Amino acid sequence: MVHLVLIRHGQSEWNRQNKFTGWVDIDLSDQGKKEAKIAGELINNENLKFDYYFSSFQKRAINTLKLILETTRDENLEFEEAWQLNERHYGVLTGLNKEEMKKKLGEKKIHKFRRSWSSKPENLDRKNAYHPLNITKYKNIPKVNIPDSESLEDTYNRVIPYFKSKILSLLKLEKKILVAAHGNSIRALCKYLFKISNEDISNLEIPTGNPLIINFDKSLNVIKARYLDETRAKKLLVTN
Repeated sequence: MVHLVLIRHGQSEWNRQNKFTGWVDIDLSDQGKKEAKIAGELINNENLKFDYYFSSFQKRAINTLKLILETTRDENLEFEEAWQLNERHYGVLTGLNKEEMKKKLGEKKIHKFRRSWSSKPENLDRKNAYHPLNITKYKNIPKVNIPDSESLEDTYNRVIPYFKSKILSLLKLEKKILVAAHGNSIRALCKYLFKISNEDISNLEIPTGNPLIINFDKSLNVIKARYLDETRAKKLLVTN
């Protein structure tokens, strides 16, 4: 049976501080490292094997994948890093505390920014130190591809073409894939795979460090999807 495993990186330092992170290249917290290792143990317990691995371009996802591979003893395997799988860009909210912004802008507006399909914060000033243009990690990405702010729709429009060109073709060959990415890039993938509507996508939340296994039939229709750690599972909006 063909399977795809999606995992949101373990808790990052800015997750711990409750900050909007987006494209800022923040590393894992100690808790996040533990979550990644536990994810590796869960994968071992299921006896899951993979042919290919992918991660975003951000070190919290990269290091989550490395810790998983270390735990599963596959650390010598190469994997592809793709900026297209990055977290969504939170614009002017980048680096700000989520609770403080709820008090300032209202909980309803912040929820809309975080979970809706097409809403996005105002653009981040390109001179801001947190703008991707000023982060060395992204110096080789064409500037035209670097956002100032993104909605989930914008994120979807870079994630899904990459998925179709790089990953879907491998799934068609019945290859088993693991992808380490972010809350919103995984929400984009789930929207596509589970055929979630623009309205319902706001109800989908992705927990950190909990592998989501998706099983397909030979026609790549979703048969089943579940989190390996049921105690930290979130509701999946699967319509298949």
